[in-house]
Amino acid sequence: MINITIPVPDVTIHKQEAPELSHIYGFTDFHLITREKGGIFMFYNVKDELLFVGKARKLRQRIKKHFEDTVSPMKNHRDEVVKIEVAIVEDPVDREIYETYIANKLGAKYNTEKISGK
Repeated sequence: MINITIPVPDVTIHKQEAPELSHIYGFTDFHLITREKGGIFMFYNVKDELLFVGKARKLRQRIKKHFEDTVSPMKNHRDEVVKIEVAIVEDPVDREIYETYIANKLGAKYNTEKISGK
């Protein structure tokens, strides 16, 4: 049996109530997320339920895209996100494994293509 441990987040950012500097759904601390490294990211709602988990070669860019593009699985649910956790995972194979494992283990609401049995 393989034992997988969910990585501890390297960065956590929270939605601000009345952000003065944000144009991205209340998030003002994107600068804390690396531009150059790869990893996994998790979007949570106000009840601390996992909404979506994703992977990226360049984290900040990919996370922002989920709040800007029209094809993201999150496009109709962006307002639900109140917390973003980011873990640096450089190996692409490890990122794929973590994404699938976390989506299934924590029941990511909007990762329908990664959930077993759906």
